[in-house]
Amino acid sequence: MTMNKMMSGLGSALMALSLAATSSVALAQDGPLRGNVRVVIGSTSTGGDTYQNSSIVVDQLAEKLGVNMKVDAVGASAAFRALDRDSRGNTLMIFHDQSYLGYLYGVQGYENIFENYTVGPTIAINPGNAYLVAKNSPYENLDQVMEAVGNGETVRVAIQPGGVSEIGFSAMKNAISIEHPGMEDNLVAVNTGSQSDKNQQLFDGQADVINGSVQANEQYTRLPEDDQKAMRFVWLTARDGTIQQAPEEGMGQTDREKLLEYVEPNVTVAMNGEENFTFDKEFFFLYNKDMDPAIVTQIDEALKEIYAEGEIQEIQKQSFFIPNFKPSGEAETYLHDKMARYEGIIDNIQ
Repeated sequence: MTMNKMMSGLGSALMALSLAATSSVALAQDGPLRGNVRVVIGSTSTGGDTYQNSSIVVDQLAEKLGVNMKVDAVGASAAFRALDRDSRGNTLMIFHDQSYLGYLYGVQGYENIFENYTVGPTIAINPGNAYLVAKNSPYENLDQVMEAVGNGETVRVAIQPGGVSEIGFSAMKNAISIEHPGMEDNLVAVNTGSQSDKNQQLFDGQADVINGSVQANEQYTRLPEDDQKAMRFVWLTARDGTIQQAPEEGMGQTDREKLLEYVEPNVTVAMNGEENFTFDKEFFFLYNKDMDPAIVTQIDEALKEIYAEGEIQEIQKQSFFIPNFKPSGEAETYLHDKMARYEGIIDNIQ
């Protein structure tokens, strides 16, 4: 390679870097979002999926916009209050479907997000929402669980009430009411708290089925059957197409091909006469209703560039998240329709 060609190549690379930097600076200078930005999340855990996913996106967004952004794990009630107090755009929120499911279930502190806030872009799916039984359970699969309920057996399901943990339970109860009318009350919720609490219910024999996740519970599926903590999956609520996008190696020692055994059409939960229930746990931004619409546009444009570049998708998939960017307008319509679908299930069993 001649010196001229080397210099030409170096010049092209520097120009590309310069253009990228100029783009980021332009986004920051042309838009109203500046200074220090606090991103509150609806979880108090810094080790959970909400914090992990939010940090991935916020780090990239801060770099793209040239602003200082920090994720703050304050929990749902405190996050909504913080968002209510700040219409300037210095406080943003990231949460998932719990934000509207909590409202549908009547959980204190939750309001209709589509009336009280501006719904921002979606950013990712956690495909790991799951239901499990003990490895020595008499129920081999979810069909057997629901058949047992339909035959009059009481089956106890450990959930955290009022949101993502409960929606699959509600779907099972709804399906039983369709397939075994009048028997749905034999499916009983064991209301508890964190994932460790739900696990303990199974260990102690106080629950027959628990809500869990691929990320938190896959380790227990590797244990031998005679271990008190051994579990196995019977259902992943995610869509087949969502799991298809997961890394081929899956999670832990459970590869993607194995995970696909636990989703529709291999596992079906009737939703109505025409379709089966699925549920993807999706993360998205929420904004103060009075925030400058230009900030909404600024963040949409920045995320559009970030996802077009492709690096964030690889980072998300390494952490078992499925990239899922939809700009604000599209996201609001999509999530509003999603809420309406699940509202029908919740209304049907209440």
